[in-house]
Amino acid sequence: MDPTQKFLLFLLVGVAATLSLATNSPVPQWPASCTPREREALLAFKRGITGDPTGRLTSWKRVEGGVRCSNLTGHVLELHLWNNFPRYDEATALVGHISTSLISLEHLEHLDLSNNNLVGPAGRFPRFVSSLRNLIYINFSGMPLTGMVPPQLGNITKLQYLDLSHGIGMYSTDIQWLTNLPALRYLGLSNVNLSRVSDWPRVVNMNSYLIVLDLSGCSLTSASQSFSQLNLTRLEKLDLSYNNFNQPLASCWFWNLTSLTYLDLTMNTLSGQFPDSLGDMKALQVFKFWSNGHSIIMPNLLRNLCNLEILDLGGLRSCNITELLDSLMHCLTKRIRKLYLWNNNITGTLPTGVGKFTSLDTLDLSDNQLTGSVPYEISMLTSLAKINLSLNNLTGEITKEHLAGLKSLKSIDLYYNPYLKIVLGDEWLPPFRLEVARFGSCQLGINDQLPHWFWTIFSRATELVMSSNKISGSLPTNMETMSLEHLLLGSNQITGVIPILPPNLIWLEIQNNMLSGSVASKTFGAPQLGFMDLSSNNITGPISGSICELLNLDYLNLANNHLEGEFPRCIGFKNLELFHLNNNSLSGKVPSFLKGCKRLKYLDLSQNKFHGRLPSWIGDLPNVERIILNNNLLSGHIPTSITNLTNLQHLDLSQNKFHGRLSSWIGDLPAIQILLVNNNSFSGLSGKVPSFLKGCKQLKYLDLSHNKFHGRLPSWIGDFPEVQILILNNNSFSGHIPTSITDLAKLIQLNLADNNISGVLP
Repeated sequence: MDPTQKFLLFLLVGVAATLSLATNSPVPQWPASCTPREREALLAFKRGITGDPTGRLTSWKRVEGGVRCSNLTGHVLELHLWNNFPRYDEATALVGHISTSLISLEHLEHLDLSNNNLVGPAGRFPRFVSSLRNLIYINFSGMPLTGMVPPQLGNITKLQYLDLSHGIGMYSTDIQWLTNLPALRYLGLSNVNLSRVSDWPRVVNMNSYLIVLDLSGCSLTSASQSFSQLNLTRLEKLDLSYNNFNQPLASCWFWNLTSLTYLDLTMNTLSGQFPDSLGDMKALQVFKFWSNGHSIIMPNLLRNLCNLEILDLGGLRSCNITELLDSLMHCLTKRIRKLYLWNNNITGTLPTGVGKFTSLDTLDLSDNQLTGSVPYEISMLTSLAKINLSLNNLTGEITKEHLAGLKSLKSIDLYYNPYLKIVLGDEWLPPFRLEVARFGSCQLGINDQLPHWFWTIFSRATELVMSSNKISGSLPTNMETMSLEHLLLGSNQITGVIPILPPNLIWLEIQNNMLSGSVASKTFGAPQLGFMDLSSNNITGPISGSICELLNLDYLNLANNHLEGEFPRCIGFKNLELFHLNNNSLSGKVPSFLKGCKRLKYLDLSQNKFHGRLPSWIGDLPNVERIILNNNLLSGHIPTSITNLTNLQHLDLSQNKFHGRLSSWIGDLPAIQILLVNNNSFSGLSGKVPSFLKGCKQLKYLDLSHNKFHGRLPSWIGDFPEVQILILNNNSFSGHIPTSITDLAKLIQLNLADNNISGVLP
């Protein structure tokens, strides 16, 4: 039981001693003995609630859950309306304002509105709460509160539990008021901005009864402080993760807190060597530290931390795996449950002693520099549920002997160990069923058809990553019965047609394979699918209208196939951000449903047979950054509405049948970096290079070749500070090359061929 749970239990035991609790009901009741005045205050509070999706307050007429009154006095003592504790769920959150009527609950001791969408005036913390002097418990965590934390909270001198974590804009410039709360045991200010509070260690040190202190994500800048007397002798949990500490580890004040059972220093910039005093923190059960690669831990400091159950170290400068495990082996082989040692530049070969940590349920050694083979002793970890050895340089083979004892295994990640080979044989009987499997860029050792166990082992999996493995064979026909949410099989040799997909699938990658047939002739079967990449296959024929069922798509890539016909006239594609159909044989006009895709960023319809005009609604896509339409049969003028695309960086209209003047809209595209209009019939005003081009200061690549421009090259041609490629060949330019062209300091490629240019090269 962690310190937070112990403290909550402590409070509940205290409440149970003084209150009559409805222990048989999952929802506590509002007894009939509540005083009329306080009943009316609660009903006024209810009138401020504008949204109650689960009907928690529907029957607040006479009695209802979430309220406890004293059987002796009738006063309201508790108001508990937390939302799905401990996880916020928007679908069940109460919505509205916190009525000042609650000020009438003068005897209130517990107030919990956490994880609801409730706010005070102007979205701020309701200041009247500071007038409820009998409160011992306040939990407003996960509420969208803004503004300053009121220092008047220091008037609630009986307060033992205060949690204001995870608001959306709360801050404090002075937390001196905390010194007026002598009974405070739990303080949660996670994500409250305390960047202007420099003396926070001195203040919290005056709250000698603190058991839990959570100041994660508070933008604190310093943990340097010296104390003549350290008062936090009862503190068990300290969370200082995600702050802005930038100092030597040894200068931090908290290393002498020997009572700590939980210490989280994740995501700070603490550098140098861990102090020797870490080895004296023998009560530690959970220790988390992720940094930036400038920290060093001597393995012997962990030797006497015999109560550790979770060790999470990331971003260390270097370490040897054998030395590290030897230190932990001193007294932790039967105790430690979770060992995260990712991204630490750990070197060496995984020792056989790893098999002695028989209580491990999680082992993460990812993103290191481990070499050599995986020892067979890994099979002795019978409690192991998750193993991650990805992003190393492991070699040798993983065989059935390695996996035989891992009966609890649910997640395995061997991604990107390119010289590690997995050899299990066709007749292998797996002792587990995986939920997550990542074998991308390994050597699966699977030839021709997949073995019979391959899909059986993943029948319950939610994530399967097998990309870049040369896997052959076809997808199973019963995929609609699987639980997969993420399926990544890109860059293999998978053949056959796409079956009906799993109903919970949200991510699908089977690009760079040998799939054939059509795209879902009947139904896709994955209504929640958000990401689909089937590019670079042999998929043929028209695209089925069943693709319109995928209303949650935000990424669709069907490029480099043999698709033909018109894209179906879908309705409701509102989430699309990427839409790639390039290099097919699709025809018809630019799909009209795209005009409703206001989130679209990347559009590529190139190398098809689309015809007709570029529609005027193309300018109604406010977020688009890339439009690539080259090698089609598009014609007519460019609509002036394209000037609305202020985020457009890449526009390729080349090799179409566009004609007319290249209008001044180009000068109104402030973000344009790549402009390719070659192989059309464009001209500028009087056929010259359009002068408004000189406003495109971000241009890096300009291609006007194979058009009908003529006249002299203007002197401002050298005013493009970022241009690297300038292609103007096959026009009718004449005269001399302006000397300003030498100002193009970043120029890599220049093509002026097949014009009427004369004179000398500057």
